[in-house]
Amino acid sequence: MALKATIYKADLNIADMDRGYYGQHSLTIARHPSETDERMMLRVLAFARHASDTLEFGRGISDEEDAAVWQKNLVDEIELWIELGLPDEKRLRKACNRAAEVWLYAYGGRTVDIWWDGIKGQTTRFDHLHVLNVAPETLTALGEMAERSMQLQATIQDGQLWLSNDKTNLLVELTTLK
Repeated sequence: MALKATIYKADLNIADMDRGYYGQHSLTIARHPSETDERMMLRVLAFARHASDTLEFGRGISDEEDAAVWQKNLVDEIELWIELGLPDEKRLRKACNRAAEVWLYAYGGRTVDIWWDGIKGQTTRFDHLHVLNVAPETLTALGEMAERSMQLQATIQDGQLWLSNDKTNLLVELTTLK
């Protein structure tokens, strides 16, 4: 019998002073049985960084045709594709060919450097691809914030992102690779 997704709820308040975006989102997050708390919370973080009224979670891990998070316009064109992890060049090429803008949040500690050295030459033609490395400590702290019902506040100012709940105030460490 196949395992079912675990449902998480998050009330996410966003104050993005860099973009002038302020909003509240009530998120329902389906965590795939093979997905870790860290990866799920990284999806929430990516949502907070790129928040808009039309941004939504894709099926990502359970459907190769979907992004982890994406934004489509009214005629179903993909404006923003957000990917997580260390995808192969084929998946990145597919995302870049389908979306106007692509963001990749790479994680995995030292393996990110090895992966990036092997793939960066193949990504030079994609000017609309942005690659960020998530520090292992940040990913661990994100995973520790996961609860079935969450109240989260994201504050973005001067390029820094803070994610907080009633127990933790986390400065998110991201390194730009591309």
